Amino acid sequence: MLHIALFFIITFCWITFLREILAGRAKRKDQEYSLLLSQFERLEQGKKDLDSKNVKLNKVFVDTLALYELTKDICKSLDEEKIFAVFRDNLAKHINFKSCHYIKNDADLIKYGDFMVMPLNTAENQDAGYLAVEGVPESDKDKFGILVQQLLIGLRRAHLYKKIQDMAIMDALTQAYCRRYFLERFSEELKRSRKNKLHLCFLMIDLDNFKQFNDRYGHLVGDAILRQVSRKISEMIRQIDFIGRYGGEELAVVLAETDKEQAGFAAERIRQAIESSVIKAYDEELRVTVSIGISACPDNNEKMQELIEMADQALYLAKETGKNKVCFYPS
Repeated sequence: MLHIALFFIITFCWITFLREILAGRAKRKDQEYSLLLSQFERLEQGKKDLDSKNVKLNKVFVDTLALYELTKDICKSLDEEKIFAVFRDNLAKHINFKSCHYIKNDADLIKYGDFMVMPLNTAENQDAGYLAVEGVPESDKDKFGILVQQLLIGLRRAHLYKKIQDMAIMDALTQAYCRRYFLERFSEELKRSRKNKLHLCFLMIDLDNFKQFNDRYGHLVGDAILRQVSRKISEMIRQIDFIGRYGGEELAVVLAETDKEQAGFAAERIRQAIESSVIKAYDEELRVTVSIGISACPDNNEKMQELIEMADQALYLAKETGKNKVCFYPS
């Protein structure tokens, strides 16, 4: 009997032990499952957060790309005012602001004391004016910066085009019109004068003894003389008049809506201004004079080539009779 009782006791203990082992394993399995489930839930939530961020980032990317795409619209024109108008219209589509203005003159800046004012430098420190804007929210500052860059691209393109255009029509040395463009303008002005029955006068201007200055001081000094004389003539004429480099040391001026008497006064004023000026060329201080020949439309002729030849003959007369003087055709 004792053996049987001992057997049952041992068996019971063994069964209890096994139950505890199995229960412990089941508990660990439950803990592992709970841990795995928690990790899965965290990963799933992380995926949702990433998806949400991806949607937001994608929207920001699309919106930002749209801002850069505005360059196409802004660059359709080469006119600064039209470029700004397109910029302002697109600014209103993407940003909340109170007002925006394009300022070209420094004197006008005083009107915009409470605005955020930004200088618009296009290239090579070339000032294209200022942008004055009011009421841009802090949250839109990045968008605003991108849009301003698109405006600058448009303005740079317009300025580059103007620079190339100026190079095509201006004489590099004198900054007067080149001969080809000057003659085009002369022809247009003649047509306008004939159509509206207006007077017009043509001046052919030549530096006296220019070859001697070149031979004595060199071509660099000669170029400086020609450049400063051209600048002085430009200062002496009106905005409706224009000057061109006809060839060598010869400069030509068209005086629009001007009769012979008025042209005489204008030419004499130019002659005296140059005679009284001191030309500073490198280490030299020089005085030069000019001779001027004048032809008039319709008094002498109404055709451009004839007017040029007549002024040239009057210039020749001024040279032959002492230089530093003004002569009309006919004398």
